[in-house]
Amino acid sequence: MSQFGIYAGVKTAYRHTGSGQEVILLHGWGQNMEMMEKIETHLNQTHSVYNLDFPGFGESEAPSEVWGVIEYAEFLRDFIVQNKIENPILIAHSFGCRVAIRYAAKYHDVKKMVLTGAAGIRPKVSSKQKMKSWVYKTGKKILQVTHQDALLEELQQKSGSEDYKNAQGIMRPIFVKVVNDDVTPILKDVNCPVLLVWGENDDAVPLWMGKLMEQEMPDAGLAIFEADDHFAYWHQSERFNRVLDIFLNEEKQ
Repeated sequence: MSQFGIYAGVKTAYRHTGSGQEVILLHGWGQNMEMMEKIETHLNQTHSVYNLDFPGFGESEAPSEVWGVIEYAEFLRDFIVQNKIENPILIAHSFGCRVAIRYAAKYHDVKKMVLTGAAGIRPKVSSKQKMKSWVYKTGKKILQVTHQDALLEELQQKSGSEDYKNAQGIMRPIFVKVVNDDVTPILKDVNCPVLLVWGENDDAVPLWMGKLMEQEMPDAGLAIFEADDHFAYWHQSERFNRVLDIFLNEEKQ
């Protein structure tokens, strides 16, 4: 059953189970704590696990202002401080990895991180994509100025990603701000041990991004799940949990 608290001014749902070293689970965009449940039920046998719904997802309320990754990282900071969590282990997927990276790069109190399908690196953009983006932005601006709301919505539905189309209300501008955040310059500032887990055929966050993160982070290793995609951690949950056990118990051996 969910608990609720106010963090960074937002009513937030989370579960806290188990005891021991504290772990925080951070889900991906458009998801909720249920997508991290297989990890939660595995680790709460040996750890104190916090599994939360980010603001705007699941049972948590949406922010009242347009947040970016930095604001979500400050939300995580408030969650950690209010719950008196010390040296947490962060385990994150996709969007949650953006938040984890920004948090760890700033606060340096993270014991270890596990990032799977980690979003946060801006993809290379071709000339054709740049032109398409320019046409979209120009058309959007014209329709906004002329108050052609129906045509604007039609343009956004045709041009936006599935995540953008599915976002409602304030979550749309939040999504735009989030996906334009690039963590590449701060990867070098993440000084805790990091395990990167990637699906070989991830088409949402390609494998080259995982290899770049491994290269740029001072203490990172990359595990590749062959012939799997952006949700490799979910599809191969037993394997993922075994890898977790090895990484989290390394210092005890």
